Amino acid sequence: MIVITTPTGQIGGRLLELLLDEDLPRGEELRVVLRDPGKLPDAVRARVDVVTGSHGDAEVVDRAFDGADAVFWLVPPNPRAPSLEAMYSGFTRAAAKAFTTHGVGHVVGVSALGRGTPVAGRAGHVTASLAMDDLIASTGVAYRALANPTFFDNLLWQAASIRDNGVFTGTDIADRKAPTAATRDIAAAAAGLLLDRSWTGTGEVPVLGPEDLSPNDLAGVMSEVLGRPIRYERQTLDAFGAALAGRGLGDALVQGYRDMMRAKNDGLDVGVRRTPQTASPTTFRQWCEQVLKPAVQA
Repeated sequence: MIVITTPTGQIGGRLLELLLDEDLPRGEELRVVLRDPGKLPDAVRARVDVVTGSHGDAEVVDRAFDGADAVFWLVPPNPRAPSLEAMYSGFTRAAAKAFTTHGVGHVVGVSALGRGTPVAGRAGHVTASLAMDDLIASTGVAYRALANPTFFDNLLWQAASIRDNGVFTGTDIADRKAPTAATRDIAAAAAGLLLDRSWTGTGEVPVLGPEDLSPNDLAGVMSEVLGRPIRYERQTLDAFGAALAGRGLGDALVQGYRDMMRAKNDGLDVGVRRTPQTASPTTFRQWCEQVLKPAVQA
């Protein structure tokens, strides 16, 4: 049995679709954990076992992991978390205990690039995510952390600005190239690991996209796909933090994002070499044509 957390999120939802579309091995079952089963389409709900509740709750994960062979683990956003440690490792502790109690063999988690870089210890959310990986690995379960860069899909929250003003913003240096990836490719990497389960030990699986791109590169591709000029405006970290606070994020999370973005400009994401194994297939142009353009036009 495979257990999927966040089955209606960007990555978890796509993962569930991929697994439901697979010719699953005989006897393989799917179980999902979510607070509101009503968010699942009826056709999906009829094909999976549903455990209702938060996967940060000990009683919920105790039920969810009973009989499980593999788990997809993703910590959901919590805008009012008191600290990054509470948001990541604190949320994961009950699950880590349940992995051992129920003899879960394999766990695939969503994490970040940066381990081993000089800035990994002061990278906000990334630092906390890597500590969560260490917590899961300490249980003895076979664990693979999907080590991800910035997502293409993060641009979707700026779809209105791209449409109305021809502008997207960020804190990255305008001509600094770095890996970026589509969340659907991260889901595909997770699906492959969850179905295989021949792997052992702990490690990272980088998902780097097919090429490094700068914000200026992104603007050029968006301009071509959308048929109008799109430009990048670099924000200060102070302005970035103020915008996050205005969206309701607490102080700990805002500072964590500031620290993460500062670390990215200091080389957090560029320590892993792109190979056929670490590259992922979706180009930014494909993603713009298939995802961003419909969102901007909606």
